[in-house]
Amino acid sequence: MNLMKITVSALAVAAVSASAAAARDNVQVTGSSTVLPYSTIVAEAFGENFDFPTPVVEGGGSGAGRAKLCEGVGPNTVDIANSSSRITQKDIDACAANGVTEVMEVRFGYDGIVFASDVNGPEFAFTAADIYNAVAGQVVKDGAVVANTYTQWAEFNPALPAQDILVLSPGTKHGTREVFDQRVVLKGCEDSGALAAFMAAGMDEDAAEDECTKLRTDGRNVDIDGDYTETLQRLENDKNAIGVFGLSFYQNNTDKLRVATMGGVVPSTESIASGDYPVSRPLYFYVKNAHLDVIPGLKEYVEFFVSNDMAGPDGPLAQYGLVSDPELAATQAMVAARTPMGPLN
Repeated sequence: MNLMKITVSALAVAAVSASAAAARDNVQVTGSSTVLPYSTIVAEAFGENFDFPTPVVEGGGSGAGRAKLCEGVGPNTVDIANSSSRITQKDIDACAANGVTEVMEVRFGYDGIVFASDVNGPEFAFTAADIYNAVAGQVVKDGAVVANTYTQWAEFNPALPAQDILVLSPGTKHGTREVFDQRVVLKGCEDSGALAAFMAAGMDEDAAEDECTKLRTDGRNVDIDGDYTETLQRLENDKNAIGVFGLSFYQNNTDKLRVATMGGVVPSTESIASGDYPVSRPLYFYVKNAHLDVIPGLKEYVEFFVSNDMAGPDGPLAQYGLVSDPELAATQAMVAARTPMGPLN
């Protein structure tokens, strides 16, 4: 965990804190749709077991949640932002500019990114290169970079079904999109030879990587800006679709979805915990430290969330699909010390 404290007027914080305490008595959480079900489970258990109101938990996306966290300090601003991708330095700078000078980064576990299709459809065994060839704007054919005109999976990999390509990708507001781009699309770009072809055409590495993540816009790849429920609905409406989901969402919808392997590995809590499954990511929530002593139950909620009873390997979050963090004890100590994070640069 990174450490940072930015000097701030204690009197100003105290004044804002006093108004926050007087204005509301419930914890407010927003952000990632991936983290939403975990946060909801904790919030409901918290309301049942503590003498505080049940926290209000909303979705909206990782980036949107972090932006709300950084709007300022006080009763009209949220206490916690859930995120399936790590906070950016841009977020931290925005927080500081608005007086949010201490933010605690809490990593509470891991999740996988899975590719799933209709439960009654054919099986898919993907590689990162397969996904790249399906969704990329430009691909390599016969050694040349050309616009992507593939219409069926079997056109570039005969081992895949001769099924029309339709990929429901996470939209740019999703924390899942960052992992999708970095761990799947870029990896597939490299493995397919496209990255090398872009660089051979005169691009530097950064420009070539940017080119890799420019996805096709002809309807074969569709960005989904809503949550996984919207992706599932779109998939149910078009049985040819391949949806991108979090592992826990898939595990709670196995009656509707058939999961694909990635690099020959079946996604599961075990394969993610072992590191065998190649597309996994840590899950976070970010706490506004200035609210810890003034919003009733916030401190207790954060401690409860990362407790062994909730986030441990035998807790309800693991039962829902979370891969417990092997360094959970260190996170618990960090939370107890209220250690703010530092700059990423």
